[in-house]
Amino acid sequence: MTGERDLLISLNDYERPQDVAERAVEAEELGFDRLTVGETTGWNIVPPLTLAADRTEELGISNDVVSPFGRSPAMLAQMALTLQAAADGRFRLGIGPSSPAITERWHGAAFERPLRRTRETIEIIRAVYEDGTPAYEGEIFEIAGLNYERGPSENPPPIDVATLGPKATELAGRFGDGWAPQLFTKSGLEKRLEDLERGADLGGKTVDDLRVAPIVRGMASHDRERARERTRRTIAFMLGAYGPYYGDSVAEQGYPDVVEAVREAWGDRDTDAMAAALSDEVLDDLAPAGTPEEVATWVDEYAAIDGVDAVRVGFVDGMSEAEKRATMEAAVGRV
Repeated sequence: MTGERDLLISLNDYERPQDVAERAVEAEELGFDRLTVGETTGWNIVPPLTLAADRTEELGISNDVVSPFGRSPAMLAQMALTLQAAADGRFRLGIGPSSPAITERWHGAAFERPLRRTRETIEIIRAVYEDGTPAYEGEIFEIAGLNYERGPSENPPPIDVATLGPKATELAGRFGDGWAPQLFTKSGLEKRLEDLERGADLGGKTVDDLRVAPIVRGMASHDRERARERTRRTIAFMLGAYGPYYGDSVAEQGYPDVVEAVREAWGDRDTDAMAAALSDEVLDDLAPAGTPEEVATWVDEYAAIDGVDAVRVGFVDGMSEAEKRATMEAAVGRV
């Protein structure tokens, strides 16, 4: 197996925060290196991640991405340092520019200058880490500063930045400790790594100093056609319904006609047509879907891309527990 494996899960799949901890234990037993959990409009991620950290010994713990519009930078620093303590130094903080829908329709904020806000948020978090205060003068934030009661941290958690576009990825390389892109073909990812390298150089680093962990969503099953059908529907839904950024990114990677067709179908809320618009070629470029052997090979080849340190493997919609287990096993090469 090439590189590390992260397991990405959705909190909506669980009845209680304690169930997330049980999945973390399973992931650790199977050989995953890290559990990562997203947050949109469901549970607050801190309790389930705290429980997951408490129930495991070596598994890394991450949040997938939090919005810089949803919590103050100082609150994000507090959250990160608390989870770092709970995980005995195994936590990584994930942050990204977010989206208009989450920002405006959930957090009630204006989606303005997201990249600048992300940069300043990261800088303020680091100020709390290193100086024990969020004092800062920027274009978005002006903070006089109070003292963090626990003072500067000797072991602050790294900051991973989730981005898609060239300028945003340059920002990730310059200001982050890691990069977590999503929905990239192999060739698209290789091209975007050039932007990450440019950003790292601006920050006085190299790509080797960053943990690059692209996110892929897929499904392994001995019922190959079901695995591909479920994955096709999830990827098509992300392209059509998740706002403009994923679709724009995939269009720029060589599939503008496919994205246009998916979006037209979404306009009619025709999910069958959305899935039908996603050809086998595009599906195979974007996602591991098929038999356990096929998924294991796909993930291993993706992990072997020069500059990639880990692959974050997430589930698609509508999977049974047995299918999730098969997908987890395939992701870590147990086929």
